[in-house]
Amino acid sequence: MAKAIMIQGTMSNAGKSLFAAALCRIFKQDGLRCVPFKSQNMALNSFITREGLEMGRAQVMQAEAAGVEPSVLMNPILLKPTTDRGSQVIVNGEVYGNLTASAYFKSRKQLIPEIMKAYSALAAANDIVVIEGAGSPVELNLLKDDIVNMGMAELAHSPVLLVGDIDRGGVFAQLLGTLSLFEQKQRDMVKGLVVNKFRGDRSLFEDGVRILEQRGEKPVVGVIPYMQLDIDDEDSLSEKLKSHGDGAIDIAVIRLPKISNFTDFDVFRQYEGVAVRYVSSPNQLGTPDMLIIPGTKSTIADMYWLRTSGLEAAIKRLAEKGTPIFGICGGYQILGRIISDPDCAECGGEIEGMGLLNTKTVFRGEKIRRQSVGRITCSSGFFSALNGCAFTGYEIHMGVTSGEEYPFAKLDAGIADGCCRDNICGSYLHGIFDSREVSEALVGALYSRKGLSFAGSGTDRESYKQAQYDILAETVRRNADIDMIYRIIEKGI
Repeated sequence: MAKAIMIQGTMSNAGKSLFAAALCRIFKQDGLRCVPFKSQNMALNSFITREGLEMGRAQVMQAEAAGVEPSVLMNPILLKPTTDRGSQVIVNGEVYGNLTASAYFKSRKQLIPEIMKAYSALAAANDIVVIEGAGSPVELNLLKDDIVNMGMAELAHSPVLLVGDIDRGGVFAQLLGTLSLFEQKQRDMVKGLVVNKFRGDRSLFEDGVRILEQRGEKPVVGVIPYMQLDIDDEDSLSEKLKSHGDGAIDIAVIRLPKISNFTDFDVFRQYEGVAVRYVSSPNQLGTPDMLIIPGTKSTIADMYWLRTSGLEAAIKRLAEKGTPIFGICGGYQILGRIISDPDCAECGGEIEGMGLLNTKTVFRGEKIRRQSVGRITCSSGFFSALNGCAFTGYEIHMGVTSGEEYPFAKLDAGIADGCCRDNICGSYLHGIFDSREVSEALVGALYSRKGLSFAGSGTDRESYKQAQYDILAETVRRNADIDMIYRIIEKGI
Protein backbone atom coordinates (compact mmCIF):
# COMPACT_ATOMS: atom_id res chain seq x y z
CA MET A 1 0.00 0.00 0.00
CA ALA A 2 1.34 3.42 -1.01
CA LYS A 3 2.47 6.14 1.35
CA ALA A 4 0.77 9.53 0.89
CA ILE A 5 1.61 13.21 1.04
CA MET A 6 -1.03 15.92 0.68
CA ILE A 7 -0.48 19.43 -0.65
CA GLN A 8 -2.94 22.03 0.59
CA GLY A 9 -2.89 25.74 -0.20
CA THR A 10 -3.86 28.80 1.78
CA MET A 11 -6.03 29.94 -1.14
CA SER A 12 -6.78 29.20 -4.77
CA ASN A 13 -3.79 29.67 -7.09
CA ALA A 14 -1.25 29.43 -4.26
CA GLY A 15 0.69 27.03 -6.47
CA LYS A 16 -0.25 23.69 -4.95
CA SER A 17 -0.91 22.08 -8.37
CA LEU A 18 2.61 22.83 -9.60
CA PHE A 19 4.23 21.92 -6.28
CA ALA A 20 2.40 18.60 -6.38
CA ALA A 21 3.59 18.12 -9.96
CA ALA A 22 7.15 18.86 -8.89
CA LEU A 23 6.96 16.15 -6.22
CA CYS A 24 5.50 13.72 -8.75
CA ARG A 25 8.46 14.38 -11.04
CA ILE A 26 11.02 14.16 -8.24
CA PHE A 27 9.64 10.84 -6.99
CA LYS A 28 9.64 9.49 -10.57
CA GLN A 29 13.27 10.59 -11.00
CA ASP A 30 14.09 8.82 -7.76
CA GLY A 31 12.72 5.55 -9.13
CA LEU A 32 9.41 5.46 -7.26
CA ARG A 33 5.99 4.63 -8.65
CA CYS A 34 4.03 7.80 -8.01
CA VAL A 35 0.56 9.03 -8.99
CA PRO A 36 -1.40 12.24 -8.37
CA PHE A 37 -4.86 12.36 -6.78
CA LYS A 38 -7.49 15.02 -6.22
CA SER A 39 -10.81 13.83 -4.87
CA GLN A 40 -12.80 16.81 -6.15
CA ASN A 41 -11.76 19.32 -8.76
CA MET A 42 -13.68 22.37 -9.94
CA ALA A 43 -12.51 23.47 -13.37
CA LEU A 44 -13.64 24.11 -16.91
CA ASN A 45 -10.39 22.74 -18.31
CA SER A 46 -10.81 19.01 -18.73
CA PHE A 47 -9.37 16.08 -20.63
CA ILE A 48 -10.63 12.84 -22.15
CA THR A 49 -8.79 9.64 -21.27
CA ARG A 50 -8.11 6.73 -23.61
CA GLU A 51 -11.34 5.13 -22.32
CA GLY A 52 -13.39 8.22 -23.20
CA LEU A 53 -13.76 9.41 -19.59
CA GLU A 54 -13.47 13.02 -18.41
CA MET A 55 -11.10 14.38 -15.76
CA GLY A 56 -9.48 17.65 -14.70
CA ARG A 57 -6.37 18.82 -16.54
CA ALA A 58 -4.36 19.49 -13.37
CA GLN A 59 -4.19 15.77 -12.64
CA VAL A 60 -3.39 15.08 -16.30
CA MET A 61 -0.46 17.49 -16.01
CA GLN A 62 0.67 15.85 -12.76
CA ALA A 63 0.35 12.37 -14.31
CA GLU A 64 2.58 13.52 -17.18
CA ALA A 65 5.10 14.75 -14.62
CA ALA A 66 4.94 11.36 -12.89
CA GLY A 67 5.38 9.54 -16.19
CA VAL A 68 2.08 7.66 -15.99
CA GLU A 69 -1.03 7.59 -18.15
CA PRO A 70 -3.87 9.82 -16.91
CA SER A 71 -6.75 7.95 -15.28
CA VAL A 72 -10.08 9.13 -13.85
CA LEU A 73 -9.03 7.35 -10.66
CA MET A 74 -6.80 10.39 -10.13
CA ASN A 75 -9.81 12.75 -10.15
CA PRO A 76 -13.03 10.87 -9.31
CA ILE A 77 -15.17 14.02 -8.99
CA LEU A 78 -15.03 16.94 -11.42
CA LEU A 79 -17.30 19.97 -11.10
CA LYS A 80 -17.76 22.06 -14.25
CA PRO A 81 -19.60 25.31 -13.41
CA THR A 82 -22.52 26.00 -15.76
CA THR A 83 -23.97 28.99 -13.90
CA ASP A 84 -22.98 31.09 -10.90
CA ARG A 85 -24.97 28.69 -8.71
CA GLY A 86 -24.61 25.30 -10.30
CA SER A 87 -22.30 22.82 -11.97
CA GLN A 88 -22.28 19.75 -14.11
CA VAL A 89 -21.06 16.99 -11.79
CA ILE A 90 -18.75 14.38 -13.33
CA VAL A 91 -18.22 11.19 -11.28
CA ASN A 92 -15.67 8.62 -12.41
CA GLY A 93 -15.45 10.37 -15.77
CA GLU A 94 -19.15 10.35 -16.62
CA VAL A 95 -21.95 12.87 -16.19
CA TYR A 96 -23.68 12.42 -12.83
CA GLY A 97 -26.04 15.37 -13.32
CA ASN A 98 -26.42 19.14 -13.16
CA LEU A 99 -26.73 20.24 -9.55
CA THR A 100 -27.04 23.53 -7.75
CA ALA A 101 -24.28 24.28 -5.27
CA SER A 102 -26.61 23.70 -2.32
CA ALA A 103 -27.84 20.37 -3.71
CA TYR A 104 -24.30 19.18 -4.31
CA PHE A 105 -23.04 20.18 -0.85
CA LYS A 106 -25.95 18.34 0.73
CA SER A 107 -25.16 15.14 -1.15
CA ARG A 108 -21.41 15.14 -1.66
CA LYS A 109 -20.66 13.01 1.41
CA GLN A 110 -22.51 10.18 -0.37
CA LEU A 111 -19.68 10.17 -2.91
CA ILE A 112 -17.02 9.19 -0.36
CA PRO A 113 -17.24 5.47 -1.33
CA GLU A 114 -16.45 6.40 -4.95
CA ILE A 115 -13.55 8.58 -3.80
CA MET A 116 -12.08 5.89 -1.60
CA LYS A 117 -12.54 3.19 -4.26
CA ALA A 118 -10.46 5.30 -6.66
CA TYR A 119 -7.86 6.22 -4.05
CA SER A 120 -7.48 2.64 -2.83
CA ALA A 121 -6.94 1.37 -6.37
CA LEU A 122 -4.13 3.89 -6.90
CA ALA A 123 -2.60 3.24 -3.48
CA ALA A 124 -2.54 -0.52 -4.07
CA ALA A 125 -0.48 -0.17 -7.27
CA ASN A 126 2.01 2.56 -6.36
CA ASP A 127 4.64 3.66 -3.86
CA ILE A 128 3.49 7.24 -3.24
CA VAL A 129 0.23 9.09 -3.86
CA VAL A 130 0.56 12.88 -4.06
CA ILE A 131 -2.80 14.30 -3.03
CA GLU A 132 -3.85 17.84 -3.90
CA GLY A 133 -6.40 19.85 -1.94
CA ALA A 134 -8.66 22.59 -3.27
CA GLY A 135 -8.94 26.29 -2.49
CA SER A 136 -8.54 27.04 1.20
CA PRO A 137 -8.82 24.20 3.75
CA VAL A 138 -10.36 26.52 6.37
CA GLU A 139 -13.53 27.78 4.73
CA LEU A 140 -15.31 27.37 8.03
CA ASN A 141 -18.83 27.20 6.61
CA LEU A 142 -17.88 24.27 4.36
CA LEU A 143 -15.91 22.07 6.77
CA LYS A 144 -18.73 19.84 7.98
CA ASP A 145 -18.71 17.40 5.07
CA ASP A 146 -15.32 18.22 3.55
CA ILE A 147 -14.08 15.62 1.09
CA VAL A 148 -11.20 17.44 -0.60
CA ASN A 149 -8.95 19.03 2.04
CA MET A 150 -8.56 17.82 5.63
CA GLY A 151 -11.48 15.45 5.17
CA MET A 152 -9.50 13.71 2.44
CA ALA A 153 -6.28 13.84 4.43
CA GLU A 154 -8.03 12.03 7.27
CA LEU A 155 -9.50 9.42 4.91
CA ALA A 156 -6.07 8.75 3.41
CA HIS A 157 -4.18 9.08 6.74
CA SER A 158 -1.91 11.53 4.95
CA PRO A 159 0.47 14.13 6.35
CA VAL A 160 -0.04 17.62 4.91
CA LEU A 161 2.24 20.32 3.52
CA LEU A 162 0.67 23.79 3.51
CA VAL A 163 1.60 26.14 0.64
CA GLY A 164 1.38 29.94 0.84
CA ASP A 165 1.77 32.45 -1.99
CA ILE A 166 4.21 35.21 -1.03
CA ASP A 167 3.89 36.91 -4.43
CA ARG A 168 0.32 37.95 -3.67
CA GLY A 169 1.33 39.33 -0.26
CA GLY A 170 0.41 38.48 3.30
CA VAL A 171 2.15 35.12 3.41
CA PHE A 172 2.50 35.25 7.21
CA ALA A 173 -1.24 35.87 7.59
CA GLN A 174 -1.93 33.15 5.02
CA LEU A 175 0.11 30.41 6.66
CA LEU A 176 -0.22 31.32 10.33
CA GLY A 177 -3.87 32.30 9.95
CA THR A 178 -4.71 29.02 8.26
CA LEU A 179 -2.91 27.05 10.97
CA SER A 180 -4.77 28.95 13.68
CA LEU A 181 -8.16 28.09 12.16
CA PHE A 182 -7.53 24.35 12.07
CA GLU A 183 -8.81 22.21 14.90
CA GLN A 184 -5.91 20.78 16.90
CA LYS A 185 -6.21 17.32 15.32
CA GLN A 186 -5.99 18.84 11.84
CA ARG A 187 -3.22 21.24 12.80
CA ASP A 188 -1.20 18.27 13.99
CA MET A 189 -1.55 16.70 10.53
CA VAL A 190 0.28 19.66 8.96
CA LYS A 191 3.92 18.60 8.98
CA GLY A 192 5.53 21.43 7.04
CA LEU A 193 5.09 24.84 5.41
CA VAL A 194 6.03 25.96 1.90
CA VAL A 195 6.56 29.59 0.89
CA ASN A 196 5.85 29.72 -2.83
CA LYS A 197 6.54 32.22 -5.66
CA PHE A 198 9.37 34.03 -3.87
CA ARG A 199 11.09 36.83 -5.80
CA GLY A 200 14.49 38.25 -4.95
CA ASP A 201 17.34 37.28 -2.65
CA ARG A 202 16.43 34.16 -0.68
CA SER A 203 18.86 35.08 2.10
CA LEU A 204 16.74 38.14 2.90
CA PHE A 205 13.91 35.85 3.99
CA GLU A 206 15.84 33.97 6.67
CA ASP A 207 14.09 35.98 9.38
CA GLY A 208 10.78 35.16 7.69
CA VAL A 209 11.52 31.46 7.89
CA ARG A 210 12.46 31.78 11.54
CA ILE A 211 9.23 33.68 12.35
CA LEU A 212 7.06 31.14 10.54
CA GLU A 213 8.71 28.23 12.30
CA GLN A 214 8.51 29.84 15.73
CA ARG A 215 4.94 31.04 15.51
CA GLY A 216 3.60 28.19 13.41
CA GLU A 217 5.53 25.49 15.25
CA LYS A 218 6.07 23.81 11.89
CA PRO A 219 9.23 23.51 9.80
CA VAL A 220 9.48 25.49 6.57
CA VAL A 221 10.36 22.74 4.11
CA GLY A 222 10.91 25.06 1.17
CA VAL A 223 11.04 28.61 -0.13
CA ILE A 224 10.28 28.14 -3.82
CA PRO A 225 11.20 30.91 -6.27
CA TYR A 226 8.77 32.41 -8.75
CA MET A 227 9.12 30.35 -11.92
CA GLN A 228 8.37 31.23 -15.54
CA LEU A 229 7.33 27.82 -16.81
CA ASP A 230 5.13 26.77 -19.70
CA ILE A 231 3.07 24.09 -17.99
CA ASP A 232 -0.69 23.53 -18.31
CA ASP A 233 -2.57 25.50 -15.68
CA GLU A 234 -6.31 25.09 -15.31
CA ASP A 235 -6.86 27.77 -12.67
CA SER A 236 -9.02 30.67 -13.86
CA LEU A 237 -6.48 33.03 -12.28
CA SER A 238 -3.76 31.72 -14.55
CA GLU A 239 -1.39 34.35 -15.86
CA LYS A 240 -1.75 32.75 -19.26
CA LEU A 241 -5.04 34.59 -19.56
CA LYS A 242 -3.23 37.92 -19.42
CA SER A 243 -1.96 39.63 -22.56
CA HIS A 244 1.54 38.63 -23.59
CA GLY A 245 3.85 41.00 -25.47
CA ASP A 246 4.16 41.93 -29.10
CA GLY A 247 5.08 39.72 -32.01
CA ALA A 248 5.17 39.63 -35.77
CA ILE A 249 2.03 37.50 -35.54
CA ASP A 250 -0.80 38.56 -33.22
CA ILE A 251 -3.28 35.83 -32.22
CA ALA A 252 -6.26 37.06 -30.21
CA VAL A 253 -8.34 34.64 -28.14
CA ILE A 254 -11.76 35.72 -26.89
CA ARG A 255 -11.91 35.40 -23.12
CA LEU A 256 -15.44 34.08 -22.78
CA PRO A 257 -17.00 34.23 -19.29
CA LYS A 258 -17.23 30.41 -19.22
CA ILE A 259 -14.04 29.77 -21.20
CA SER A 260 -12.85 26.17 -21.12
CA ASN A 261 -9.68 24.39 -22.23
CA PHE A 262 -7.70 27.55 -22.86
CA THR A 263 -4.59 25.37 -22.77
CA ASP A 264 -5.48 24.55 -26.39
CA PHE A 265 -3.43 27.56 -27.46
CA ASP A 266 -0.32 27.18 -25.31
CA VAL A 267 1.59 25.62 -28.21
CA PHE A 268 1.73 28.93 -30.09
CA ARG A 269 3.88 30.45 -27.36
CA GLN A 270 6.69 28.14 -28.47
CA TYR A 271 7.00 29.96 -31.77
CA GLU A 272 9.30 32.94 -31.92
CA GLY A 273 7.48 36.02 -33.16
CA VAL A 274 4.01 34.78 -32.21
CA ALA A 275 2.05 36.57 -29.48
CA VAL A 276 -1.11 35.15 -27.92
CA ARG A 277 -3.39 37.49 -26.01
CA TYR A 278 -6.83 37.19 -24.43
CA VAL A 279 -9.46 39.88 -25.00
CA SER A 280 -12.80 40.53 -23.32
CA SER A 281 -13.99 43.79 -24.88
CA PRO A 282 -14.14 45.36 -28.37
CA ASN A 283 -11.57 48.02 -27.53
CA GLN A 284 -9.02 45.29 -26.71
CA LEU A 285 -9.57 43.41 -29.95
CA GLY A 286 -7.68 45.59 -32.42
CA THR A 287 -6.71 43.97 -35.73
CA PRO A 288 -5.22 40.57 -34.93
CA ASP A 289 -3.71 38.33 -37.58
CA MET A 290 -5.95 35.52 -36.36
CA LEU A 291 -8.90 35.30 -33.98
CA ILE A 292 -9.81 32.23 -31.94
CA ILE A 293 -13.13 31.67 -30.19
CA PRO A 294 -12.39 28.99 -27.56
CA GLY A 295 -14.49 26.36 -25.88
CA THR A 296 -17.12 27.27 -23.31
CA LYS A 297 -19.22 25.40 -20.75
CA SER A 298 -22.24 27.62 -21.47
CA THR A 299 -22.48 28.27 -25.20
CA ILE A 300 -25.82 30.09 -25.27
CA ALA A 301 -24.95 32.35 -22.33
CA ASP A 302 -21.56 33.21 -23.84
CA MET A 303 -23.12 33.89 -27.24
CA TYR A 304 -25.47 36.34 -25.53
CA TRP A 305 -22.47 37.96 -23.80
CA LEU A 306 -20.65 38.35 -27.12
CA ARG A 307 -23.72 40.07 -28.55
CA THR A 308 -24.36 42.44 -25.67
CA SER A 309 -20.67 43.28 -25.15
CA GLY A 310 -20.28 44.43 -28.75
CA LEU A 311 -17.68 41.75 -29.49
CA GLU A 312 -19.94 39.92 -31.95
CA ALA A 313 -20.18 42.99 -34.19
CA ALA A 314 -16.42 43.57 -33.93
CA ILE A 315 -15.69 39.93 -34.83
CA LYS A 316 -17.99 40.12 -37.84
CA ARG A 317 -16.14 43.19 -39.08
CA LEU A 318 -12.87 41.26 -38.87
CA ALA A 319 -14.47 38.38 -40.75
CA GLU A 320 -15.56 40.72 -43.55
CA LYS A 321 -11.98 41.96 -43.87
CA GLY A 322 -10.72 38.39 -44.28
CA THR A 323 -9.17 37.85 -40.84
CA PRO A 324 -8.82 34.09 -40.21
CA ILE A 325 -11.26 33.05 -37.47
CA PHE A 326 -11.16 29.63 -35.80
CA GLY A 327 -13.73 28.31 -33.33
CA ILE A 328 -13.12 25.29 -31.10
CA CYS A 329 -15.96 23.29 -29.55
CA GLY A 330 -18.33 25.92 -28.11
CA GLY A 331 -16.55 28.50 -30.24
CA TYR A 332 -17.39 26.39 -33.31
CA GLN A 333 -21.04 26.29 -32.25
CA ILE A 334 -21.05 30.08 -31.78
CA LEU A 335 -19.88 30.59 -35.38
CA GLY A 336 -23.05 28.92 -36.70
CA ARG A 337 -26.57 30.22 -37.36
CA ILE A 338 -28.56 28.66 -34.53
CA ILE A 339 -27.76 27.20 -31.10
CA SER A 340 -30.65 25.32 -29.50
CA ASP A 341 -30.93 23.61 -26.12
CA PRO A 342 -34.48 22.17 -25.97
CA ASP A 343 -33.69 19.66 -23.21
CA CYS A 344 -31.82 22.10 -20.94
CA ALA A 345 -28.59 20.14 -21.33
CA GLU A 346 -26.76 23.38 -20.45
CA CYS A 347 -29.03 26.31 -19.65
CA GLY A 348 -31.94 25.83 -22.05
CA GLY A 349 -33.38 28.06 -24.76
CA GLU A 350 -32.30 29.01 -28.25
CA ILE A 351 -30.23 31.84 -29.69
CA GLU A 352 -28.98 32.97 -33.05
CA GLY A 353 -25.27 32.45 -33.50
CA MET A 354 -22.94 34.68 -35.47
CA GLY A 355 -23.96 33.13 -38.76
CA LEU A 356 -20.40 32.99 -40.08
CA LEU A 357 -20.91 29.29 -40.79
CA ASN A 358 -24.09 27.75 -42.19
CA THR A 359 -24.60 25.34 -39.29
CA LYS A 360 -27.09 24.59 -36.55
CA THR A 361 -26.26 23.08 -33.15
CA VAL A 362 -28.80 21.21 -31.03
CA PHE A 363 -27.96 20.15 -27.49
CA ARG A 364 -29.14 16.78 -26.25
CA GLY A 365 -28.57 14.88 -23.01
CA GLU A 366 -25.75 12.70 -24.31
CA LYS A 367 -22.22 14.01 -23.86
CA ILE A 368 -19.72 13.13 -26.59
CA ARG A 369 -16.35 12.16 -25.12
CA ARG A 370 -13.60 10.59 -27.19
CA GLN A 371 -10.00 10.81 -28.23
CA SER A 372 -9.54 11.19 -31.96
CA VAL A 373 -6.85 11.00 -34.61
CA GLY A 374 -7.18 12.01 -38.23
CA ARG A 375 -6.20 14.41 -41.00
CA ILE A 376 -7.36 17.88 -41.95
CA THR A 377 -9.36 17.93 -45.21
CA CYS A 378 -10.00 21.66 -45.66
CA SER A 379 -9.04 22.31 -49.31
CA SER A 380 -10.06 25.92 -49.90
CA GLY A 381 -9.69 29.28 -48.20
CA PHE A 382 -7.05 30.33 -45.69
CA PHE A 383 -7.15 27.11 -43.67
CA SER A 384 -6.37 24.99 -46.74
CA ALA A 385 -2.76 25.56 -45.65
CA LEU A 386 -3.47 22.81 -43.11
CA ASN A 387 -4.86 20.35 -45.66
CA GLY A 388 -3.42 16.88 -45.15
CA CYS A 389 -1.91 17.61 -41.72
CA ALA A 390 -2.20 14.74 -39.24
CA PHE A 391 -3.40 15.42 -35.70
CA THR A 392 -4.53 13.92 -32.43
CA GLY A 393 -7.15 15.54 -30.22
CA TYR A 394 -10.19 14.89 -28.07
CA GLU A 395 -13.83 15.90 -27.97
CA ILE A 396 -15.95 16.97 -24.97
CA HIS A 397 -19.30 18.45 -25.94
CA MET A 398 -23.05 18.12 -25.52
CA GLY A 399 -24.20 19.53 -28.87
CA VAL A 400 -24.49 17.99 -32.33
CA THR A 401 -23.74 20.36 -35.20
CA SER A 402 -25.05 19.93 -38.74
CA GLY A 403 -24.85 22.06 -41.85
CA GLU A 404 -23.87 22.38 -45.48
CA GLU A 405 -20.27 23.51 -45.14
CA TYR A 406 -17.23 21.52 -46.27
CA PRO A 407 -15.81 19.33 -43.44
CA PHE A 408 -12.67 20.58 -41.75
CA ALA A 409 -11.23 17.15 -40.92
CA LYS A 410 -11.78 13.44 -41.21
CA LEU A 411 -11.18 11.22 -38.22
CA ASP A 412 -9.71 7.74 -38.52
CA ALA A 413 -13.06 6.36 -37.38
CA GLY A 414 -14.54 7.72 -40.61
CA ILE A 415 -16.33 10.59 -38.88
CA ALA A 416 -16.22 14.10 -40.36
CA ASP A 417 -15.39 16.94 -37.98
CA GLY A 418 -16.06 20.65 -38.17
CA CYS A 419 -16.37 22.77 -41.26
CA CYS A 420 -14.61 25.58 -43.09
CA ARG A 421 -15.51 28.39 -45.45
CA ASP A 422 -13.05 30.94 -46.82
CA ASN A 423 -11.41 32.49 -43.72
CA ILE A 424 -13.78 30.89 -41.17
CA CYS A 425 -13.26 27.49 -39.62
CA GLY A 426 -14.69 25.47 -36.74
CA SER A 427 -13.83 22.16 -35.10
CA TYR A 428 -14.84 20.14 -32.05
CA LEU A 429 -11.26 18.94 -31.50
CA HIS A 430 -9.42 20.13 -28.41
CA GLY A 431 -5.65 19.79 -28.58
CA ILE A 432 -5.55 19.85 -32.37
CA PHE A 433 -2.88 22.57 -32.41
CA ASP A 434 -0.58 20.44 -30.24
CA SER A 435 0.36 18.59 -33.42
CA ARG A 436 3.61 20.15 -34.60
CA GLU A 437 2.52 19.59 -38.19
CA VAL A 438 -0.70 21.57 -37.67
CA SER A 439 0.68 24.45 -35.58
CA GLU A 440 3.75 24.91 -37.79
CA ALA A 441 1.64 24.98 -40.96
CA LEU A 442 -0.74 27.49 -39.38
CA VAL A 443 2.00 29.82 -38.15
CA GLY A 444 3.68 29.62 -41.56
CA ALA A 445 0.41 30.55 -43.29
CA LEU A 446 -0.07 33.54 -40.97
CA TYR A 447 3.44 34.76 -41.78
CA SER A 448 2.83 34.34 -45.52
CA ARG A 449 -0.47 36.22 -45.31
CA LYS A 450 1.46 39.23 -44.00
CA GLY A 451 4.11 38.91 -46.68
CA LEU A 452 6.69 37.73 -44.17
CA SER A 453 9.05 34.81 -44.38
CA PHE A 454 8.70 32.14 -41.68
CA ALA A 455 12.08 30.54 -41.10
CA GLY A 456 11.39 29.12 -37.67
CA SER A 457 9.92 25.84 -36.56
CA GLY A 458 8.11 24.39 -33.62
CA THR A 459 9.40 21.88 -31.15
CA ASP A 460 7.99 18.48 -30.39
CA ARG A 461 5.24 19.30 -27.90
CA GLU A 462 5.74 16.20 -25.77
CA SER A 463 9.53 16.63 -25.52
CA TYR A 464 9.02 20.28 -24.69
CA LYS A 465 6.60 19.49 -21.87
CA GLN A 466 8.89 16.84 -20.41
CA ALA A 467 11.75 19.36 -20.37
CA GLN A 468 9.51 21.83 -18.50
CA TYR A 469 8.73 19.20 -15.85
CA ASP A 470 12.45 18.55 -15.40
CA ILE A 471 13.09 22.28 -14.88
CA LEU A 472 10.24 22.40 -12.34
CA ALA A 473 11.62 19.42 -10.42
CA GLU A 474 15.19 20.73 -10.41
CA THR A 475 14.07 24.13 -9.11
CA VAL A 476 12.10 22.56 -6.27
CA ARG A 477 14.97 20.19 -5.43
CA ARG A 478 17.32 23.18 -5.03
CA ASN A 479 14.92 25.15 -2.87
CA ALA A 480 13.15 22.55 -0.73
CA ASP A 481 14.36 20.00 1.78
CA ILE A 482 13.42 16.85 -0.15
CA ASP A 483 14.99 14.61 2.50
CA MET A 484 12.69 16.15 5.10
CA ILE A 485 9.70 15.60 2.81
CA TYR A 486 10.67 11.93 2.47
CA ARG A 487 10.89 11.67 6.28
CA ILE A 488 7.45 13.25 6.62
CA ILE A 489 6.01 10.76 4.14
CA GLU A 490 7.65 7.81 5.88
CA LYS A 491 6.52 8.84 9.34
CA GLY A 492 2.95 9.66 8.26
CA ILE A 493 0.52 11.06 10.81
